[in-house]
Amino acid sequence: MRKKIILGIFFIIFFFSFLFFFYVTTDEKKLIEKKTKIELVEKENIEISEEQIESSNIIEDVSYSAKDIKGNEYFLKANEGIIDQNESNYIFLKSVKANIKLKNYKFIEISSDFGKYNINNYDTIFSKNVIITYLDNKITGDYLDFSLDKNLMIISKGVILENDTSSLKADVIEMNVETKNIKIFMYEEDKKVNIRSLN
Repeated sequence: MRKKIILGIFFIIFFFSFLFFFYVTTDEKKLIEKKTKIELVEKENIEISEEQIESSNIIEDVSYSAKDIKGNEYFLKANEGIIDQNESNYIFLKSVKANIKLKNYKFIEISSDFGKYNINNYDTIFSKNVIITYLDNKITGDYLDFSLDKNLMIISKGVILENDTSSLKADVIEMNVETKNIKIFMYEEDKKVNIRSLN
């Protein structure tokens, strides 16, 4: 009889220990699963918010216009603009087209694959496949630094100026858009500007 009682007590202890162990293990599994789900949701939320932040910096069909005190106007359009994360007053542009409308003068048109625009002072850097047209002149190059304040365009890297009568190759063409004065030069003094007559 005593053995049966001891055996019964042992069985009850074993049964409750098993239940306790099963309950704790299941609870821990649920807790781990819940924690994992929370971590996954948090991770997804972080990824989504990062995507939203990145995509919020992209602007499609960008256009800007500016006018100086002399009445000269500057229009700029691009297929896409990306705000610089480090300096918010700069916008990187793709497929850029610009018009400079000077008082008592025809348009100067500019196009390029890329650009960098300063929204504070309207200075613009055009790069890759830069094309400038005014009157019957066409200037091509890979880099153009334009300042509306200074009325200055500096075209460099593989510069070619063409019109109906001649073609010219140089390292740099500097043009005052208001006075139309042009300076053409090479970086190295021993090299000369290449001019070819088309007639």
